[in-house]
Amino acid sequence: MQRPSRSLALCAVLVALAGACTGKHAVSDGSGGPQRGGLAQPGANHLLRAADRIPAPAIHGETLDGQPLDVASLKGKVVVVNFWASWCAPCRAESPRLVKVANDTAPLGVTFLGIDFKDERSAARRFVEVHDVPYPSLFDQPGVVLTRLRKLVPQYPPSTVILDKRGRIAALFVGGVTEAGLAAPVRELAGEPA
Repeated sequence: MQRPSRSLALCAVLVALAGACTGKHAVSDGSGGPQRGGLAQPGANHLLRAADRIPAPAIHGETLDGQPLDVASLKGKVVVVNFWASWCAPCRAESPRLVKVANDTAPLGVTFLGIDFKDERSAARRFVEVHDVPYPSLFDQPGVVLTRLRKLVPQYPPSTVILDKRGRIAALFVGGVTEAGLAAPVRELAGEPA
């Protein structure tokens, strides 16, 4: 019986993601399925129900500073994973919003992780320095990490995936995030039991 529910959850996520290809947020309406048309409406809850969440694929690699990092080691925490690149104009625009939410939710035990996509390490380091980014970023020059999520997010930045405390995909944003749009689901997930 596990297989059908897992398949249904995957279908719900994929249907929601089909709406994401239009540049809107993919979400649940609280009934377990995506909202009508698969698109988020202003003020909508951006979280998938816990029963509809699927485990995130492996996300690991080397940070911009050369340190190994594996998201699996962060189970028990809400993890916000943002795909970005220094050459991406929407990434530059959303960076202050991500930094603000990261700083505001750090006391709640929320962890942020950037995935620098198809970039030069020196340009990525400058980006992090200029934007005062307080969290680490994996250096994914070949795009390997993003490829692991190819069925879930577009293969270009920016995209943001929020993982719940059990390492499951709980929310997805395609395109730049707003501070309020990101903070609400992150805070809600931080309040969920592990």
